[in-house]
Amino acid sequence: MNELVYYDLKRTTIMAPSLPVQVARELGRRIVAGTYEPGTLIEDETRLVERFQVSRVVVRDAIKILVSKGLLEVRRGIGTKVKSRNHWTLWDDDVLAWHISAPPNYSFLQQMMDIRIAFEPKAAYWASKRATKEDLAVIKDACRKMEEEAEQGSVEKFVIADALFHKAVLRAAHNEFLTSMEGVIYSALLVSVQITNKDPRQNGTSIPFHIEVYEAIFNRDAELAERLTEKLLSDAIMRLETQFGKY
Repeated sequence: MNELVYYDLKRTTIMAPSLPVQVARELGRRIVAGTYEPGTLIEDETRLVERFQVSRVVVRDAIKILVSKGLLEVRRGIGTKVKSRNHWTLWDDDVLAWHISAPPNYSFLQQMMDIRIAFEPKAAYWASKRATKEDLAVIKDACRKMEEEAEQGSVEKFVIADALFHKAVLRAAHNEFLTSMEGVIYSALLVSVQITNKDPRQNGTSIPFHIEVYEAIFNRDAELAERLTEKLLSDAIMRLETQFGKY
């Protein structure tokens, strides 16, 4: 799954990124993937200039970007060191996107699913009480798109439709704090689908559960919408644990 899908879902501008941003992304991907391990030093400025064929100013600006995201720290006389994960700005769009192309990390996925199951059922609850006609139409349309993509057998397009469903429910709750969590959902979906949905023919199995959630929200049954969303996410967690040999 390409990390560009994440940026598309977030509607983040990625056109013609500057050279420092390009270098920062290349280094960031390597850090998240574990090529550069926490506590180790990355190449010095001269080697990075040679590797990326850019100026020293570009390299320095790229390092500053990653320092601002908590991935690196610069120590005078020592070098540039990779910081431990607990210092990373995990909510950052780039950091979330870079996990998509990195090797699956069970601990990271587990923590993202913890966040999802803690907040998304309540989002469905509030959506049942606050959703407008327009909100309901968007949720229903996402279900329709999931059905269409399941028939066509496109994993990537199906996951996008799935992500749009959860995005629509979050937005229907009309809570700005929940809306700000969209990135976690997108990253979790895009990473986990590579593990649990390798066969496009299996995509359709989750559609009835999504439709049930929509119908509960449409019927203003907040308690039922909350329970069904928790069940939907619990099933996803169980499938992930099975794939990782944890269940």
